[in-house]
Amino acid sequence: MNRTFLTLLLSLALAACGRGRAAAPPAGDAVAVRVAPVSVDWIAPPVTATGTLGPKEEVTLSFKVGGVVSRIFVDEGRAVRAGDTLAELDLSEIDAAVVRARSAAEKAERDLTRARRLYADSVATLEQAQNAQTGRDVAHAELETTLFNRRYALIVAPASGLILRRSAEPGELVQAGKAILILGSHARGVVVRAGLADREVVRIRRGDRAVVRFDALPDRTFDGAVTEIAGAADPLTGTYRVELTVPTASGLASGLIGRVEISPAAAGPLMLVPIESLLEADGVNATVYALAPDGRHAERRAVRIAFLAGDRVAIASGLEGVAAVVTDGAAYLDDGAALAVRP
Repeated sequence: MNRTFLTLLLSLALAACGRGRAAAPPAGDAVAVRVAPVSVDWIAPPVTATGTLGPKEEVTLSFKVGGVVSRIFVDEGRAVRAGDTLAELDLSEIDAAVVRARSAAEKAERDLTRARRLYADSVATLEQAQNAQTGRDVAHAELETTLFNRRYALIVAPASGLILRRSAEPGELVQAGKAILILGSHARGVVVRAGLADREVVRIRRGDRAVVRFDALPDRTFDGAVTEIAGAADPLTGTYRVELTVPTASGLASGLIGRVEISPAAAGPLMLVPIESLLEADGVNATVYALAPDGRHAERRAVRIAFLAGDRVAIASGLEGVAAVVTDGAAYLDDGAALAVRP
């Protein structure tokens, strides 16, 4: 049981009891009260965590070959479209390699043509003709390689999205594969990534509903759902990464901190009562005054608290057969007290 939750319940109960003793009605009079029905619902304790908002797809963009950065066309926070050129290397050395490879391929073609002609005239051997064929194939492969590297001396946006990070500047010498830009693509939506302990992750499933609240937007709530659960714990933190898709948060800035409350599937039904009906809360134990079957008297019930569910409390036991509990006026009651139920 969460210590903060129990402290809250105890504080509420003590405050209610204090008010009751200060203004208790005369003995023998019916106590004016309000009651609330006991509801039954399939509900489970929520799983809470803190996570970070970000796009579902974060793509690290880099150059295929090393070189000197010539230009970077975007800054962090810039929206880009698929196909936009984002950065390029100085192409002087790369273009020279393309010219050299193309010239070698052209020469290999000429050598092969000459070798075939000489072989047809019985001047060159079959081995020489085959070697010329191999030389031509190797030269063309080298040309394809240099052209491929030339294409990837540019960074082109693979999808529309937002530039999350920029890690290089023009004039900088970079190695092949070094991260230059991080692109957040919104093609598959945005997610909140959170880490859960093992005892919590076993309680949730893909598809479980969730509510997310961001500290930067305290007056708004965002509905989401669990869409991905890691199959293994992070070796550094020991937690399991969970992703929650939050469709209505697609326009928010990446990196916002959110408090997540996941509603896992319930194992069975529980009784729910308003939190103000609880008295004398002590740990998981509390007192509730139930409305007797005659509708005119109070019955003191000792209950066991399961968990807090918003402004209601899930009761694990103690309210079997009870249809309604006293809310307003409960602090003035004793077991068997006469009641005057107000609407």
